[in-house]
Amino acid sequence: MRKQRPSKPVRKQRPSKPDLRRKKRPSKPVRKERPSKPVRKQRPSKPDLRGLSLDELKSFILKLDEPAYRAGQIADWVFKRGARSFDEMTNLSKALRERLSEKAVLSCARVVETRTSEVDGTRKLLLEYAGRTRIEAVLLRDDERITGCVSTQVGCKFACSFCATGAMGFKRNLTAGEIVDQMISLRETAAPDRLGNVVFMGMGEPFDNYDNVMRAIRIANAEWGLGIGARRMTVSTAGHVPGIRKLAEEGLQVHLAVSLNAPVQGLRATLMPIADRYSLTQLLGAIEHYSERTGRRATLEYVLLRDFNDSPEMADALAEIARRLLCKVNVICYNQTTDSVFAPPTDRTVESFLSQVRKRCPTVVRRVSRGSDIAAGCGQLCVPRDGT
Repeated sequence: MRKQRPSKPVRKQRPSKPDLRRKKRPSKPVRKERPSKPVRKQRPSKPDLRGLSLDELKSFILKLDEPAYRAGQIADWVFKRGARSFDEMTNLSKALRERLSEKAVLSCARVVETRTSEVDGTRKLLLEYAGRTRIEAVLLRDDERITGCVSTQVGCKFACSFCATGAMGFKRNLTAGEIVDQMISLRETAAPDRLGNVVFMGMGEPFDNYDNVMRAIRIANAEWGLGIGARRMTVSTAGHVPGIRKLAEEGLQVHLAVSLNAPVQGLRATLMPIADRYSLTQLLGAIEHYSERTGRRATLEYVLLRDFNDSPEMADALAEIARRLLCKVNVICYNQTTDSVFAPPTDRTVESFLSQVRKRCPTVVRRVSRGSDIAAGCGQLCVPRDGT
């Protein structure tokens, strides 16, 4: 009889692994979409009559069902007489004046402060526009010559290392109407003398606000506008190449001034960050194009900074550029600004520099800085942050 084999021990069943798969969450109830709110249409901004051409004024006035000749009357008040409100336009009916105040605006700066230089009579205006936007404009006197220095932007984005305006940063562009209004404010400050010349050398880079600046120039030049001759206006740029090339095609007889400040690319880029965007080679090519298209010579502005750009080597390089481009050269000593690492050179260095340049470029002059005692000189215009 066979012996029975011992039965195998019954293996204990391992506990089943928990199902780690995520259980589907119950779906959320579908929300009923609310009807979308109607998109609010932005109200068109009111036209600023200081920034309109005579043809645009006519078009505007015809839309008010008024005869076209009213545009000439309004232009006379806006530009020739410098009216500060529609109520001053006394040869217009009261009903039309009320409609103008409803349908249009008139740029009109508040003169916050006026400072006068005890050295040379230069006057600096601190002007405030809507929204507490503040800028500075300058009235310069040189014997019989009276020049208005106009700003085109609130601050400047190009941040030249020796310029107080660049240290402000950039706030916004000025409108054509605000630029024209500056000229009117300067004209009133100069009265009874005539504002004969305008330079766009104040706060900002004019070609970075190209369209508004060109519109303001055409209004200033027009007989129905401010009546300032095109050849009595100068646009100064830090080296905005596209702007120079566009100006060459405008058919305007305004002067062009270019802030060069260093005749070699490396140093210029150190002093002026715009040179990283538009190289010295590109800049000189644009100036050459401008002269060829217009038949006009540009002016090179050169701010002398002690031990930076005032060496004999720099003078030779500057003279070579001016000779090649047939440019005039204005040399000006640096005007001290707050917390600056720069200083003006000595008179001996300046004379030596000028003598060196004149050997190869006779059309070089030393431009006398005016208003530096009231921070109205080249590169000194600046509005404190809490003032903008």
